[in-house]
Amino acid sequence: MPKDRHPHIGIYGRRNNGKSTLINRLAGQDVAIVSNVPGTTTDPVKKSLEITGFGPVVLVDTAGIDDHGELGLKRVNKTHHSLSLIDLAVVVIANNCFDDLEAQLIQKIKHYDIPFIVVANKSDQQPLSNHIASLCVSAGALAVVEFNQHASIDPVVSAIQKAIPEASFKNPPLLGDLIHPNDIVLLITPIDIAAPEGRMILPQVQAIRDTLDNDAVCIVLKETQVDAFLKNTAIQPAIAITDSQVFDKANQMIPPHIPLTSFSIMLARFKGDFENYKKGTPHISMLNNGDRVLILESCTHHTTCDDIGRVKIPRWMRQFTGKELDFDVVAGLDAIPRPINQYALLIQCGGCMITRKQILNRLKPAIDAGIPVTNYGMAIAWMHGIYQRAIKPFNN
Repeated sequence: MPKDRHPHIGIYGRRNNGKSTLINRLAGQDVAIVSNVPGTTTDPVKKSLEITGFGPVVLVDTAGIDDHGELGLKRVNKTHHSLSLIDLAVVVIANNCFDDLEAQLIQKIKHYDIPFIVVANKSDQQPLSNHIASLCVSAGALAVVEFNQHASIDPVVSAIQKAIPEASFKNPPLLGDLIHPNDIVLLITPIDIAAPEGRMILPQVQAIRDTLDNDAVCIVLKETQVDAFLKNTAIQPAIAITDSQVFDKANQMIPPHIPLTSFSIMLARFKGDFENYKKGTPHISMLNNGDRVLILESCTHHTTCDDIGRVKIPRWMRQFTGKELDFDVVAGLDAIPRPINQYALLIQCGGCMITRKQILNRLKPAIDAGIPVTNYGMAIAWMHGIYQRAIKPFNN
């Protein structure tokens, strides 16, 4: 499993509170720089590791929330931005210091609906007071744990195990609620030029594995082979799943009585905000001249002339609407370049390389602002006139 899809745990607190020491103890090795000089950690840094007795996670080491100066404030902003990437926050305090900075951080944590625990570090120098412990609990901490460099890490690991949401490990079903043992699942998979040589793209691999996990039969074909296969075998698949780029062609080849959807729509239900996608997709037909559309492709890859997010979707959307539209494309989990209210529509990719929580947090500012959101596959199906057929398998 790619590390970006493991549960993400963010470590937050003031400079020199011992965040990096805590990370090294959780990892059981020196993976973070430890120094008595405040501000040693600058930008958020991801560290993929296995916590003994817990499992694989990604720890996000962040700069101090009390940094100052022009550069320091930029670091603090990046620390706050990292909240949109995590499943659990660990707030590290020391010397019974819990005031406005911690309260502001926790307010931002709650904005993203992230569970959090508090680790009172350096407890050998100054034990946690009952007053500060009560403040932490009143603020919403699921646990308050005392810790120091000589103490066992087990209580911290135990608090993480209890606090991290189960949703960090489990998504809604991929295909399991749509198929039965011995059903035939037909996967239409063009050879994507953006995929690494000799490999398939991740959603196709996920669909194959999930089909096998549910004791069904998986048949994988290129789009050029579908007609001959259906004609020569008379096999009736329980469902056909296609790459969105050949959605229109697949719609013509697959008989109407066979359910048809796309890998991207499958992922939209699996780890996106499917209900808000359904509400937002029809707004494609309501776009006006001069509207700006934000496209979020949550991975990085070499851009080609056939790039689905940067080339094909903008072209199809201009052709479909007949409008002059502007597009911003953001790769990975980079910051959005404009205020969210400057966009008329947001289009999220399937998000196969990131967590469900990251996608939901990515969409949250737009949804909160009343801006329609959709997904690559759902947008493509709408523009090709096959939207209702494409989402029907997931409406039951």
